[in-house]
Amino acid sequence: MHSARAGENAQHAGSHPYLPRTASLAQSLPRIPAVQNCNLHFYMNNELLDESEHMEMTLELLLTIFLFMTNMLLQSSYAAPPNSLNKGSSLSVEKPNDVLMSSNGVFATGFRSVGDNAYCFAIWFTGSSDLTIVWMANRDHPVNGKGSVLSLLGDGNLVLKDVGEINTWATDTNSASQVELIMLDTGNLVLQTLENDIIWESFKFPTDTLLAYQHIDRYTKLVSLRSQSNYSSGAYSFYFDNDNMLHLLYDGPQTSSLYWPGPTTCYPSDRYKYNSSRIAFFDAAGQFQSSDQYTFFPTDLGVGPERRLTVDFDGNLRMYSLQEKEKKWIISWQALNQPCRIHGICGPNSICIQGHGRRYCSCLPAFKAKNDYDWSAGCKPQFNLSSDVRESIFVRLPNVDFYGFDFGTPLAQSLRDCKQRCVQLNNTCKAVMYRNGTCYLKSQLSNGVQTQNFQGTAYVMLPKGSVRFYNESGDEKSTQLNCSGSTNDVRQLERVYPQNQGRRYSLYLLWFVGAMGGIEMLCIFIGCFCLYRAQGRQTRRVHQGYLLVLAGFRNFSYKELEKATWGFSKEIGRGGGGIVYKGVLADGRVAAIKRLNEPKHEEGEFLTEVCIIGRINHMNLIEMWGFCAEGKHRLLVYEYMECGSLAENLSSSALDWEQRFEIALGTAKGLAYLHEECLEWVLHCDVKPENILLDSNYKPKVADFGLSKLLKRGRLSHISSFSTIRGTRGYMAPEWAFNLPITSKVDVYSYGIVVLELITGKSPSTFNVVDVDGTDLTHHHLVTWVREKINASSADDMASTIEEIMDPRVDSQYFLAKMEILVKVALQCVHEDKDERPSMSKVVEMLTDHENM
Repeated sequence: MHSARAGENAQHAGSHPYLPRTASLAQSLPRIPAVQNCNLHFYMNNELLDESEHMEMTLELLLTIFLFMTNMLLQSSYAAPPNSLNKGSSLSVEKPNDVLMSSNGVFATGFRSVGDNAYCFAIWFTGSSDLTIVWMANRDHPVNGKGSVLSLLGDGNLVLKDVGEINTWATDTNSASQVELIMLDTGNLVLQTLENDIIWESFKFPTDTLLAYQHIDRYTKLVSLRSQSNYSSGAYSFYFDNDNMLHLLYDGPQTSSLYWPGPTTCYPSDRYKYNSSRIAFFDAAGQFQSSDQYTFFPTDLGVGPERRLTVDFDGNLRMYSLQEKEKKWIISWQALNQPCRIHGICGPNSICIQGHGRRYCSCLPAFKAKNDYDWSAGCKPQFNLSSDVRESIFVRLPNVDFYGFDFGTPLAQSLRDCKQRCVQLNNTCKAVMYRNGTCYLKSQLSNGVQTQNFQGTAYVMLPKGSVRFYNESGDEKSTQLNCSGSTNDVRQLERVYPQNQGRRYSLYLLWFVGAMGGIEMLCIFIGCFCLYRAQGRQTRRVHQGYLLVLAGFRNFSYKELEKATWGFSKEIGRGGGGIVYKGVLADGRVAAIKRLNEPKHEEGEFLTEVCIIGRINHMNLIEMWGFCAEGKHRLLVYEYMECGSLAENLSSSALDWEQRFEIALGTAKGLAYLHEECLEWVLHCDVKPENILLDSNYKPKVADFGLSKLLKRGRLSHISSFSTIRGTRGYMAPEWAFNLPITSKVDVYSYGIVVLELITGKSPSTFNVVDVDGTDLTHHHLVTWVREKINASSADDMASTIEEIMDPRVDSQYFLAKMEILVKVALQCVHEDKDERPSMSKVVEMLTDHENM
């Protein structure tokens, strides 16, 4: 009877709606004591327990109850924020926990700081490290950090009030029935009635971002941020124009122009303008579809990661995918791969110099930047605009094009006649653009681009004596300036608030304290500056033009790096170029610091090359943080890779087949970027496992590239010779031995050897084969061994052949189709004839097609 009662109680407790696990808890507790003759006796499995056992059982009971109550308290204290707001309720800017969160935890909405005492009501991703904002109600009218509230009024209107009861933003809705504000799992913030009728939604009023299944139509558009740190509306927009096609528009303070699709393309072949629906969106897999029949796919096509489509402050339209583990966004698609083709980015009287995903602006000769933090403002002249044009000269700018602002139609005439005609137009003609015997006269110098692909020359007309940055031959000296767009120009909007007398006195006091603090900071700054001058610390400058200063890329002193490496005591690698040490920088970052051997470069040449390498940025290339060039000291500072080199991990059998495939793909992407996408094209010339480093997640990054191997665009396809042979035996292409022209295909060959080593686990040096004339044939032997195995097998026994050549130390499962394509790609890469080898971009394409198998 007692046992049955306990089971009944447990079953009843388990059905309680607020305690779903009570049944199991009750069954784990000791039996209820029985009372007999006023003496307590405890039974367990029908056996009488003694007093000590009784005490021990009692303590266990109390401990169990304590843990249970603690768990319930913790659950109640960490309850998730609500996902809705009812009529008559508000969210306050002064309460950080006043947020609404979607039931899946992906999106949240509330107040976000956008500047000094400036807040916007926004929606953001909770899973990204920077809590990326995807929508703002009052982006151009931020509210005060004190007293501002968002209220859902009784009439169904959602109102954002600034301090002093000033209405800054409202939905202008009205409903007699009950209404609530709900944060949906899709990222859509809606005002909804009890009958599920939506009377307002944020999806209908996008800012700079589109989410999955959110439509852009004839009534909506995406508008970029002003800058990376200024959330107000910028100059770039994505929208349906009157031709029923999607466009990207630059709408600047003086001019506006469409730049995507390209200006020279009247009707793109993949667009269809004869429609009236004007609607576009992307689905959960990332596929974008539009009524003008334009569609695109992200590189990671498929349901899984969170995605967003954003018009960035730099004018490019990009799709981002969120990496769940790293909580960082990666670019999975972008509209323009040539960012300098975006209009207005460098402003009038400047030139855009293109690097992958970045732009670098340079003022024209005799001009200087208007705003060092905002290059869209362009450059201003350093000469008198009323100068006599008859006393002018034409400065030659090769491969430079200025889009738009032509005088009339182009004329086929000589360059001399073209210049004379420009002079005759007095100050209304600013430059001559000459291409293939055709003359274009320019009334404005806007949208300037310098690219080797443009086979024309611009001649800018300037007063004599005003040009100090050009030599007598008219060739341009280095005048590149940073145009990253990373600024701190947060715009604060002026707002007048009603004040009482007491608040006015408080404000006067605040102004007085602020002024005193400003004076004190000025004194400290002057003192530090005088101390700086007294100690003789001078920043090195490149005397020709301006030194390119990159965000996060700096010139370290030798003492800094000596201290960071504990006197260069922790060696983690060495090679022909120098020794690598582990170090910890002053800001806490762990770095790999390479101390180069005796310097082979003059300081100016070294600084030019490291600045170029410093702005190379790719997820599969090691990132350079800075350098040191003091006297004979030459050091490079790189990010530290936790898992070491591929060579170390191959020998330790730490990599499974899936990781090896990803390493092959990532390495190919890094080399393809060096070969085909950099501003300065780069040959690596020493691709080997020791130069492929792995991060904590075993993601590959190619290292040891750049110095003395930088090439201008157009020279990559055919380079006559190198002064010395480069590379490592076993990984070197035949071109080195036979003194053939060196091209990017030498890296393709070395990459193929690395992939064969990934597959077989055999290093080329393990065969130790030397020809009768002393020629090293180790790589030929490894290639021949694999090729003969593959050629001798039929389609039926390909699986057994693949298994035979694969590294026997790795016993994890693998996909046969992936391994077949990996072997096929490797053998194509190591073809003796360089013309038969694929480019690295083709290798990426072949591997990517099988990545998701």
